[in-house]
Amino acid sequence: MGLRGVAPLSEPLDTLGRPVRDLRISVTDRCNFRCNYCMPAEIFGERYEFLPRTEILDFEEIERLARLFADLGVEKLRITGGEPLLRQDLPSLIGRLAALDGDLDVALTTNATLLPRLAQPLADAGLRRVTVSLDSLDEAAFHRINGGKLTVERVLEGIAAAEQCGLGPVKINSVVQRGQNDHTVVELARHFQGTGHIVRFIEFMDVGTRNGWDLTHVVSAKEIAAQIDAELPIEPIDRNYPGEVAERWRYRDGSGEIGIIASVTRPFCGDCSRARLTTDGQLVTCLFAAGGVSLRDPMRAGASDEELRDLIARHWTARSDRYSELRSSVNGDPAKVRSKIEMYQIGG
Repeated sequence: MGLRGVAPLSEPLDTLGRPVRDLRISVTDRCNFRCNYCMPAEIFGERYEFLPRTEILDFEEIERLARLFADLGVEKLRITGGEPLLRQDLPSLIGRLAALDGDLDVALTTNATLLPRLAQPLADAGLRRVTVSLDSLDEAAFHRINGGKLTVERVLEGIAAAEQCGLGPVKINSVVQRGQNDHTVVELARHFQGTGHIVRFIEFMDVGTRNGWDLTHVVSAKEIAAQIDAELPIEPIDRNYPGEVAERWRYRDGSGEIGIIASVTRPFCGDCSRARLTTDGQLVTCLFAAGGVSLRDPMRAGASDEELRDLIARHWTARSDRYSELRSSVNGDPAKVRSKIEMYQIGG
């Protein structure tokens, strides 16, 4: 359904019959971490030039585009980055988006280090859910991956703050890399077992072109499940809804569940209903896309709502993205598929 329970003006389907249901909005290309799978420190150092303010969508522009996407059937908005909590006055944007429709699911993905200060204002503004990136509880592994920034304790404090403000249960995302943090998978699962929070282990993906991705660095979903099951017995359960990215597993003792996102070894392109809006206003239709179409430029040139909706619908209906399936067909070699936008530009 569209805004306020009214049927969408039209629900565009892509070339594979997939509707657009989820919009991920990157509000900043800046981050206070330097994770090796997204913004490695050797590239994104002190002299790296991020987008100037004039090129970034302002809140009014984001609100307008979110409303147009909702007109076309989008039901979920997820705020991403970079680190979205670095965007000044973010609760104001959340309030704008939540006010579009009481049924619109507004969520946030963050590294949580600023949540102790911002969780309550975000919740008051209408934020419903939080996903937190935490790759390991082991301080050495944590710093090895995120460029030595801040501490595990800061992230845990952020998770606690979110829970206290009614933003739980929290989903915790952990990107598993062989030789980096794969030895800490069980520890992370055990820490959150029984808390109501859900840890989702993610196969290391070749998002962008700068993270040194290699298939040998991927710890498969099968390996992750086996490692956890050996110490904390689990069993598979059905997904909550079509298009859910995480495979669900529950502890056999009834103490909760985990998720595993297997984009590399078990691609799920066929049900993908996610669109992405970059920090500078490009509509991107795949996490692994080579490019997108600017919505900012025609909007700033005076395009009407009808014209912008038509542009969004036309771009979506031409969509044929199934990158992960294609990668699998060429034996995991991303170079044989295409170049890609960097992860920090479009969020996870």
